[in-house]
Amino acid sequence: MITWIQRYFAHHFKTIFAVLLAVTIISFIFTIGASPGIGRGDRRVVNRQFFGYNLSLQDDSARLMGDASISANLQLGSMGGLESEQIQNYAFQRAATLALADEWHIPAPTTTEIADAIKTLRMFAGQDGQFDAKAYQTFRDNLKTNPRGLTESEIARIIGDDVRAKKVQDLLAGPGYVLPGDIKIQLGRADTSWTLGTATADYASFAPAIKPTDADLAKFYEENSFRYEIPPRVLASYAEFSSIDRIKDVTVTEADVKAFYDANPSRFPKPAEVKPADAKAPATPPKADPAADFAAVKGMVESTLKLERAQKLALKAASDVSLALYEAKLDQSAPGPALDAFFADRKLALKPLAPFTRDAGPVEFGGSPEIASEAFKLGKAANRYVSEAVSSPTGAVIIVWKDTQAARKPALAEVREKVSADYAENEKRKRFVELGKTIKAQLEARLKAGEAFDKAAAAAANGIKIEAKTLPAFTLRNRPQDLDYSVYTALERLEKGQVSDMVINADKGLFVYAIDKKAPDLSETNPQFVDTRKQLASYNARIGGSTYISELVEKELKRSEPKEP
Repeated sequence: MITWIQRYFAHHFKTIFAVLLAVTIISFIFTIGASPGIGRGDRRVVNRQFFGYNLSLQDDSARLMGDASISANLQLGSMGGLESEQIQNYAFQRAATLALADEWHIPAPTTTEIADAIKTLRMFAGQDGQFDAKAYQTFRDNLKTNPRGLTESEIARIIGDDVRAKKVQDLLAGPGYVLPGDIKIQLGRADTSWTLGTATADYASFAPAIKPTDADLAKFYEENSFRYEIPPRVLASYAEFSSIDRIKDVTVTEADVKAFYDANPSRFPKPAEVKPADAKAPATPPKADPAADFAAVKGMVESTLKLERAQKLALKAASDVSLALYEAKLDQSAPGPALDAFFADRKLALKPLAPFTRDAGPVEFGGSPEIASEAFKLGKAANRYVSEAVSSPTGAVIIVWKDTQAARKPALAEVREKVSADYAENEKRKRFVELGKTIKAQLEARLKAGEAFDKAAAAAANGIKIEAKTLPAFTLRNRPQDLDYSVYTALERLEKGQVSDMVINADKGLFVYAIDKKAPDLSETNPQFVDTRKQLASYNARIGGSTYISELVEKELKRSEPKEP
């Protein structure tokens, strides 16, 4: 039985290993860059000292990143969306903060301080957000069976370091200054009560007549020629190893089919039972019958298994030919009689591929990115003209390079259809913006005359579909969960009785009408004023301390970067 802690760290340590791999690669680059030459005996390792860690050593990098990742786990409760770059930044800042703790002689935390810190960690919080002693005890128990060797003493050490780092951060932060005007601005944003009307204009229903002239298209093309540049394309041929042709060589037993089904049940759902329209549902659902479920899809399972095994046979056959090319030293030979004879001897026909780019692979294989990637590794510069075996949707292939066409700017005639479509879309968007100004002016006039918002919106539609609705009063502190984000953009400069400019998204334009706007209590006696002051002061204080630590990290990395030989 895999324990909770094993599953937890097995899942989250993937990020750690990714970071360690990146650091190892960086270290390797530094080593090579400082060496007088590749392959010589005088190669040396460049030390990258960083607050007591040598980033060129895998053990030091593992310790730096590992401690930071566990610290983040404990504080956040999970790795929750943190990217490897974020973990690396956190690791660097944590190391710099602990170096300051040593420099300032911050003492080791007491047992009580560590215990208090544990109670604040999200890792051990219950459903109510408070410390859950049971969750903490379960964590300790599972550590005893952790296969990675993570011990309770290591966890205590990391938490202790975080306690010392917190003391440094508090000292750097200071009191955190904030002006009364900043508090009022923030309070006004959060607690102003809004009653709004919104009118949504459907972009798809807007269909202006757009008939560009040749001069219009030529001007648009010249101004946007970068959009139509044809990227480098490979010209190549291929030898195909079909999986379909090898199905006849595949034999599977009843046990093989059943084992494959048991390992992949979600791939073979039982066909839905077709019942007469007047049939009644049984009072109790029938019991599950695994044998019947398997029998219903057995034919599909067998076909799928045979095809997968045939795919492997095709890839193996292609790999055998690739190896023979290498042994015959033909993989570095340009296309010619020797290569043609090699494939002809094996009864393999080289078929041409339509030119393709790196981002859009050969159409013959569904734009396969794997085939495109391999093809772009070939050519004169690489001194390699034949690829290794590559899996394809139909089995496997070997690519034979012929030429790589450089990027070029096509003539307008070659891309006229696309240019025309882009011009029409661009012109439609511009006219939609102008229509928005007209609709706003008409809305304002009708609302000023006392017309209801929904009727005013319908009358100002100008032939396009507009949907109007009224939102009940809300504040941004307690905003509706389904509120369109575009509304927030409009509120910044909106006063009571005003209509916003049209806010354009991909498929709609939005108008916001401030039916009512009530400012909150901005006096210092308002409890929210006091809370907001504390929040802003804390934020300003953290920003100052974080900026100082970031500068330390940057200076240390700059100081230890390898010098050019």
